[in-house]
Order: sequence, then C-alpha cells, then structure tokens
Amino acid sequence: MKVCKFGGTSVASAEQIQKVAAIVKADVTRKIVVVSAPGKRYSEDIKVTDLLIELAEAVIAGSKYEDKLLNVVARYKENAEGLGLNPSITEAILTDLHARIEEASKVSDEYLLDTLKASGEDNNAKMIAQYFNSVGIKAKYVSPKEAGLIVNEGPERAQAQPEAYVNLNTLKDTAEVIVFPGFFGFTKSGVLRTFDRGGSDITGSIMAASVRASLYENFTDVDCVFSANPKVVNNPAEIHEITYREMRELSYAGFTVFHDEALMPVVKLGIPVNIKNTNNPLVEGTRIVSKRKENNRPVTGISADSGFSILYVSKYLMNREIGFGRKLLQILEEERISYDHTPSGVDDISIIIRSRQLSPEKEGRIVNRVLNELNADDVYFRHGFSMIVVVGEGMNNSTGLAARAASAISKTGANIEMINQGSSEVSLSFGVQEKFENDILLALYNEFFAVTAVR
Repeated sequence: MKVCKFGGTSVASAEQIQKVAAIVKADVTRKIVVVSAPGKRYSEDIKVTDLLIELAEAVIAGSKYEDKLLNVVARYKENAEGLGLNPSITEAILTDLHARIEEASKVSDEYLLDTLKASGEDNNAKMIAQYFNSVGIKAKYVSPKEAGLIVNEGPERAQAQPEAYVNLNTLKDTAEVIVFPGFFGFTKSGVLRTFDRGGSDITGSIMAASVRASLYENFTDVDCVFSANPKVVNNPAEIHEITYREMRELSYAGFTVFHDEALMPVVKLGIPVNIKNTNNPLVEGTRIVSKRKENNRPVTGISADSGFSILYVSKYLMNREIGFGRKLLQILEEERISYDHTPSGVDDISIIIRSRQLSPEKEGRIVNRVLNELNADDVYFRHGFSMIVVVGEGMNNSTGLAARAASAISKTGANIEMINQGSSEVSLSFGVQEKFENDILLALYNEFFAVTAVR
C-alpha cells in the first residue's frame, strides 16, 4: 500500500486534479490520498489558504466579509465546473464556510482562523473524492475527526497523539481509495487544530506510518530535490537519493520541498519517501531512505534560511557558574521561545532564535531578566541573520571540509557570526548576515560541487 500526498500546486486547478486522478488510477496500490488546499495556478495567483486567512481577518475585525468569502468559493466553483461536477458541491462549500464562521465566532479568534484555514483542505478533499468517483475510481472522503486523528491540546504546537496511529490504522482495510484532508486534526475534546507550516506533509507522513505503508509518495511541482536552491544556483545538481538525516537538516534550513517535521513518523518505521512531480509522474524523483549508496561527494546539499536573531549574553567567569545555562534557557522557556543553536565561550553565550518568535516587548523582558536575575555584564539582541547549512553523510570522513567552507565564505566578504557542527557530523552550520546569504550559497556550491570532479 502506498500513501500519496498532493501539494497545493498539484490540486490548484481542474487540469491539475485530472492529473492527480490519472496518477492514482495508474497504480492500484495508491490507496490513501492526502490533499492540500488549492495552491497557486500561476506565479501571481493567490493560494486558497491565503484567501481564507484574509476572510478570517475580516470576520475578526468586524468588517464586511461577504466578498472575501465569495472569492474563496469562486476558486472551488471554477474547479468544479472544469471537472464537470454537480453545482451542489459549490453550494455545499458556501454553506460550510458560513457555518464555520457562525460556530467559531462564538469560541475565539484563534479557533476561527484555524477552522477557516482547515476548510481549504477539507472542502478540496470532498471535491476530489467526488471527482474520483465520477471517473471510475471508487473513492470516499474521510474526515480527520471521523478517522480519529487525535492531536494534543494547546497551547503547544499540534502533534498527533499515539492513539491517532492506532485509530488511523483501520483505514488500511477500506476497499475504496481514501481521500483525506491534510493540515489538521482534532483534540479529544473535539477542538480542531492545525499543524505547523507544511501541515499536509505531516498528515501524509502520519497516515503512512499509521497504515505501515510500503512507500509515502509526496507529489509536488518539481522533478526532484536539488542540491541547492535553483532560484539562486543555476542548474544545481539533482539529488536522487538522500537519507532521512540529510533531508531533515536541509529542510530545517530552507528546503521547502518537504517539511522537516513531516519526516518524524516515517523515520521511526523506516518507511521510504518518494518526492515526485505531479506534472511529470514517470520521472523517478528523489527517494528519502534510512541508508543510501555512497558516492564521491562528501556534501549532499547546501541550504539557507533567513529570519534569525541572536541573543548575546556575556558574564565574567560564566563557565564556573553552575546552572547559568539552565536559568538562561528557562527565561526563554517562560516566554514560550525555542532556540536553534547555543554556541558559547568561557565568558559568553549566543542563542540563535527564529525571529518570528520575538516581539519588542518580549526582547525587553528577556534583557531585563538576564541582567537582573543572572547579573550578566552585557545582554543584547541582534537581528537580520541567515543560517547556511552544509549537509552530507560523507562529511564525517572528510578532512578539511570546515576549512574549505570557511575559506569559500571569506571570499564573499561576509563575517561568520557562528559556526556549529552537529554531533552526528552530518551538517555544518554558519550564521551570517542576511545580505550575504545568496553570495555565500553560490560560493559554497562552487566549492563543493562545481570543482568536485577535478579535486
């Protein structure tokens, strides 16, 4: 049995949904299909999820929202007409959106936003299931609530609970093709909660693990994963096979093809993942596996992600003060802030944080607490940093790799603010100013890929 997930561009239009049906028809082992909300049909287009966020914001603000609601329905109507479906499906979506607004407005603004965002995947799954049946694929829509995709209560980020895997396992015995909406689940008390970004990837992975799938196929709009961002590096090398660890590190730092959190359920069971192109399904794509064949390249890929801040803390004899690090991290915990890296010296420590977690108020509280409670000599934040990550299973057997990377970066004129090598020696991370990100990505690619053949 295979579980297939189709991303937003794969289900953006009637033409794309017809391709999805052809892919499912071509392989009878494709028994569970997880779908996203309709994405962009062209570069300037707006995703349905973004239209739904605009709708939610209008409702929350108490503004007139009917036009924004009709903009959402119009996207589904266009697809339904292109697929030759009964107009009643569009009317049902309009009714559903009105019902969600009425119900959620009595609960909270956060719940209203969640339930409207989730409607994108939910209503699209219903439409696609109806289309499958119209073209001879015996299919049925199954809701996360009906199937038992149980997630934790807030305020922590939504995660599938152990009982969810038990509940979802029963879907493997269904004769029809299951069409399942991605991106959300329900708490035991029946509250809808959405996953983090890339939530449909997470749902697909949960489904694959639950039914012990032989393969999790993740369909997107590219033939494979590339060794670097093709928008920055011209014609980068293709990656045909990559390990879970390598993909996890690359996804963390900007690889948008596959969300990093989505790997966790399949990694535990060793279920391979195949990233494929909906528009070119016969191409093999990229396989993500536990172990891959060795090659002569120590580096598999290079990725970059912006939007990081650094908290600098300095205190003389910090290294001799028992509990200093714990107390510092506890201050961040109480502000509900997670951290990515903590490089340190004997008298100072830097904490790398995703900037989206911060606000001027939080920064002020943190600085004051560190000064007053930990008696630090100096504390301040700096913003506008990128993380550049060099990843490869062969790195731990390669001498001088860090020196080569640092030398390539130095030629761009950038200053390295932070260097961190994971204990697994699969990745090497550099913190740099955002303005140098693309130059550094190009320099590192040329160092490890363009010249590999002649070294």
